[in-house]
Amino acid sequence: MPKGTLGAIAAAISVLLTYAAAQAETVKIGSLRTSSGSIVIIGQQRGYFDAEGLTVELVNFDAAEPVAVAVTSGSIDFGVTGMTAGLYSLGGQGAIRIISGQIQEHPTFRGSAIVASNRAWDAGLKSFKDFAGKSIGVTQVGSALHYSIALISDKYGVDLKTIRIVPLQANANVATAVTGGQVDAAAVLGNFAMPGSQRGDVKLLGWVGDETPWQFGAVIAATKFTNEHTDTVKRFLVAFHKAQRDYHDAFTAPDGTRHDEADAVNVLPIVAAYVGQTIEQVRPAIAYVDGAGRVDIKDVLHQIAWYRAQGFIKNEVDGNVLLDKRFVVPMPER
Repeated sequence: MPKGTLGAIAAAISVLLTYAAAQAETVKIGSLRTSSGSIVIIGQQRGYFDAEGLTVELVNFDAAEPVAVAVTSGSIDFGVTGMTAGLYSLGGQGAIRIISGQIQEHPTFRGSAIVASNRAWDAGLKSFKDFAGKSIGVTQVGSALHYSIALISDKYGVDLKTIRIVPLQANANVATAVTGGQVDAAAVLGNFAMPGSQRGDVKLLGWVGDETPWQFGAVIAATKFTNEHTDTVKRFLVAFHKAQRDYHDAFTAPDGTRHDEADAVNVLPIVAAYVGQTIEQVRPAIAYVDGAGRVDIKDVLHQIAWYRAQGFIKNEVDGNVLLDKRFVVPMPER
């Protein structure tokens, strides 16, 4: 082939690629710096969003509830976040929809930890049965971490009213407070808990997933956005679910337990870079994500009922409306 022809073909390809990039639709995704939050980065680095004509801008948050607020305001298009009273309240008002599952508390995985301060440990806080009369730090009242404490307290027969829940606004603040002894214990995301636990600054009481599995997080979008940009939502979920599958397969054994599989050597550095920790710090704090992004609908309905019973949700919330059935894939009931 003549040299000039090759040059023309190369130039044409360059023009087409430039045109395709210019035509890509930009979407903003809000998430927390957690192991499972790295799924967006996996999708970026492996070209899944590019393949769907999407350019992703990732916006990081310090706690779950502000993600739902940002989705409602339109400052971000999608939120990857924990289930909270605020999220459900906004859903009840018709502002947002759940479009996919995300992180779950699952046995052998390390999504959220319960840790005790060294001072409280020395004073006798050695197990979940010792919660009564103690102060426990969480990000916010009505957060997913608050709900985890409620589930564990109920399991071990401790009246939640005997526990002083201390809202500290951000996971980093929670980790700092329990390390410094400002609270007796804390419910905190795994990658925030592990550095202190590894150094001996706090004592690990246990992992939520081993005690009480539940649907901890989801992908959400504004109702208006899902209705006016349905095709964008579908393309986003195609890419996101591919990244979820990669994450799941890298860290999940065939029997569903936590195990580094073949692709872990490639995915772990992505997770570590995203959360700003070493691989050695991240490896013990990998949360579980369903490979198909399925949602435990029965559990979501239970959460809504609990939050309403506690007075954290004042309005009616129809879970069957909040869970957008155009996109949500139900998980088979246990």
